[in-house]
Amino acid sequence: MSQTLPLRLHHHAWITEDQEANRRFYEEVIGLPLVATWSERDVLFGAERSYCHTFYGLADGGALAFFQFADPKDTAEYKTQINFTPFRHIAFKVEQDVQDAIGKRISGAGIAEPETFVMDHGYCVSLYVTDPNGLMLEFAVDHADADAINAARRETAHADLARWLGGDHTSNNDWR
Repeated sequence: MSQTLPLRLHHHAWITEDQEANRRFYEEVIGLPLVATWSERDVLFGAERSYCHTFYGLADGGALAFFQFADPKDTAEYKTQINFTPFRHIAFKVEQDVQDAIGKRISGAGIAEPETFVMDHGYCVSLYVTDPNGLMLEFAVDHADADAINAARRETAHADLARWLGGDHTSNNDWR
């Protein structure tokens, strides 16, 4: 039988204007190691572009990746414009001790609300922080009964979506 699902996140790419500030945040605050730096020059979209591409490793082999262009015009052309919203983020599953350690480093770095906050979703407790590029990260610790909770949501996922789309917007989160 062939695999029908992606194996894991290989990397998520983003634009940064300052690779060193980005490195300090990801290595020193978040704790993700810099695992690769690629300096490249390619003809992309009709122009020759020079850029630095860095990767910060995750335990499963995936990475967060960041591009910085040598020419600020390239940065302006490709940079994602973000209006602050907690509804656009990348979420990582972590254990409680890892979330606690990240929280301490965030506090030690002087990062405060609204760039960081904690939310208890019932099925997990999440620590959110916004990186120097405006990218929001979530570090989620699953509820002790996560397997049972996930199985219950999986069993009714299609019916729950149909109910919501049909106008019934009552909460089905019994874990809060």
